[in-house]
Amino acid sequence: MMAIVLHYYLLISFAILYIITIEVPSVFAFAASSPSTTKINDINMPTIQPSIVYTIAGSDSGGGAGIQADLKAIHSISSGKCHGCSAITCLTSQNSCGVTSIHAPPIDFLREQLSTLESDLYPNAVKIGMLGTKDLAEEVGSWLAKLKDTNNNDKKAPLIVVDPVMISTSGTKLIDDTAKAAMIEKVFPYADLVTPNKFEAEELLGKKLTSPEDVEVGAREILAMGPQAVLIKGGHSLLEEQGKSSSAVPLSDDADNVSVGYAQDYLLLSIAMSEEGKPVKDQPRLCDGSRGVWLRSDRYDTIHTHGTGCTLSSSIAAAWAMGQRERDDTSINKSGEQIGALSSMYLVDACCIAKAYVNAGIARGVQLGKGPGPVVHTGFPNSYKRFPTIALDANSASTPAFLPMQSYHKSKSLDSSSSAVTLGRILPIVDTVEWIERLVSTDGITDIQLRFKDTTDYATILDRIQRAQTLCKTNGVRLWINDYWKAAIEAGECFGIHLGQEDMAKCVQDGGLDLIRSAGLAFGVSTHSYSELAAALGVRPSYISLGPVFATTSKDVKFDPQGLETVRQWRSLMPPEIPLIAIGGIGDSNVARIVKEAGAECVAVIGAFTKADDVAKAVKDLNDAMS
Repeated sequence: MMAIVLHYYLLISFAILYIITIEVPSVFAFAASSPSTTKINDINMPTIQPSIVYTIAGSDSGGGAGIQADLKAIHSISSGKCHGCSAITCLTSQNSCGVTSIHAPPIDFLREQLSTLESDLYPNAVKIGMLGTKDLAEEVGSWLAKLKDTNNNDKKAPLIVVDPVMISTSGTKLIDDTAKAAMIEKVFPYADLVTPNKFEAEELLGKKLTSPEDVEVGAREILAMGPQAVLIKGGHSLLEEQGKSSSAVPLSDDADNVSVGYAQDYLLLSIAMSEEGKPVKDQPRLCDGSRGVWLRSDRYDTIHTHGTGCTLSSSIAAAWAMGQRERDDTSINKSGEQIGALSSMYLVDACCIAKAYVNAGIARGVQLGKGPGPVVHTGFPNSYKRFPTIALDANSASTPAFLPMQSYHKSKSLDSSSSAVTLGRILPIVDTVEWIERLVSTDGITDIQLRFKDTTDYATILDRIQRAQTLCKTNGVRLWINDYWKAAIEAGECFGIHLGQEDMAKCVQDGGLDLIRSAGLAFGVSTHSYSELAAALGVRPSYISLGPVFATTSKDVKFDPQGLETVRQWRSLMPPEIPLIAIGGIGDSNVARIVKEAGAECVAVIGAFTKADDVAKAVKDLNDAMS
């Protein structure tokens, strides 16, 4: 009789699921032709399967942290591009006020969960949370050892993110010293990233962290424990003690707080890890994690932060897996689709995206019960207010801005009262003084960038810049110099400097940013990935460029084409007062028009002029398209 009843309920369940699938296709589909579509055959199903992301952690019966938060984050931040699986290490009885009891299932059961999952749903990334006992840490460590053993595994080893849950927000120790020692010895050596908060880092190190310098030293010491990277989270003030809350402090009044009113996370990568995805192997960038990266965002004055650590680590794992998915799948690359910044999503990029995701969740947090509310799960980041910057100096409250500029469209808006210089709608990039001479007298040209790579002789470089500047000054055109900032300053009267990420890092090392600011020059920066965008925003430039939007042969670019969707993302992740320039594959006015509609305020062009039969007409058409 029981079997018949069970069979009956299973039939009803499948029938309900079938009806839901028919009536609400957008719940199950990655994309649908329209919200009213009701036929399954009309649904545009994904061309490739989602990435599999595990969470090995405890269960929060209140739903705000643990595997509940992890699974929400994995699905939400990836918009369904990742599928979350879970292996439970412990069960908690808790609500928003606290934990009343903890139950650890038998080790054999955790082993069976992992074995069952791995045999069918092999992971692309794994997030590991609470390992409350020595036995749990040893069991997970043993599983990771087999997973990472390339000699016994014909599949690609997954990315491992470890959130060393050791101390509660109230300051209570959640694991004993034997469990901590087992986690360091058995789990850390297989971790690609560990993500302790301030208190957990202090527990691992056996000392207090009270300054950014302490954090940097501590990160190096944790890295020596075996992981490939460490992210020391800065949601707590460096002067905050366990069990004491800290609210946001207005920046102007924050004289004593060493974290200057910001939440600053410090990310440090091993040299081997930092080389992954690096476009030019022997040239550093400000966003390269081996040099240490401070990720900065505002600290929010709220107590509704339950689940932030779980959410951050699982979001990093999911974002990282999304990037790997784009790079690994040959069907995307062979189809010729522009896969954008996702294909450049490596660890530092994933940390930027995850921090923005958590920031949005904290900003929207509300109280659900009698205690602090949980992080809200919102979706892939789409707001400049939440996106972090890479701070050059963790002790500095702010970075001076370069000469501010505004877009042509903003200058024409009715509510515009800005006195900022207006950037042109088009930015020709040429490699000879002869081309500058030809363009400066053309109606509609307001800005020109000189970029050449055929000489390293300083006298030759200086001579070309001086001749170009004389031509531009005579015709009322602004001259931008690519790369050669020292010569541009010496030449005098150039309008601005444009640097790529590697050249910007060299410039910072030489103290060049301060010299450029002191000379009153404008400053533009190239970006190709989320971490490069965070680095660009950290120096507060006059404009930011994104490329290549489409495939191009004008320059040897180490990044995949971005596509229009990335242009839209960049515009939403940048403050509206900073103009966005699109570059790469914009060969005519029709292409320029759709790039403008995606959010770019200016297009940088090369072949559209140098290959045009009628340069004056090409300039007019492009200006009209960008109007």
